[in-house]
Amino acid sequence: MNQSLVTIIAFAGGVFLAIQAGFNAQLGVLLKKPLLAAISTSVSSAVFALLLVLFFSKGIPNLDNAKQVPWYLWCIGGLFSVMGITLYYFTIPKLGIARMMSLGLCGQLIFSLAASHFGWFNIPADPITFKKIIGVAAMVIGIICINAK
Repeated sequence: MNQSLVTIIAFAGGVFLAIQAGFNAQLGVLLKKPLLAAISTSVSSAVFALLLVLFFSKGIPNLDNAKQVPWYLWCIGGLFSVMGITLYYFTIPKLGIARMMSLGLCGQLIFSLAASHFGWFNIPADPITFKKIIGVAAMVIGIICINAK
């Protein structure tokens, strides 16, 4: 897959997450419980993901492969997902979607730079460079501008 197409797909993923966050923040406000909106997202995500696997997957892992996966990997992503999503749904009505997304993306980027630098989560190490620091600084300045009144 060429780099331009992958870049467009990544951008679309961000758009979809912003749309999803907006709708589910509204659900959390109407229910007066952001955690219930997170549950709704998790359940509906599981249903849609299962449908995609059924229709588009060329097979599922065999039981021996599934047994080799450490137990915590089956659930830890869900734990962090529900925590992050609930925090988004809680903060969107208070900050607005642009402010929340800019702050959320800042947290994601800074953490991902550290995780890549140290090779956490079994990912290839990718050292922090001066260019990356300049990029983060530019993003932080952009976030300050987005959040300025």
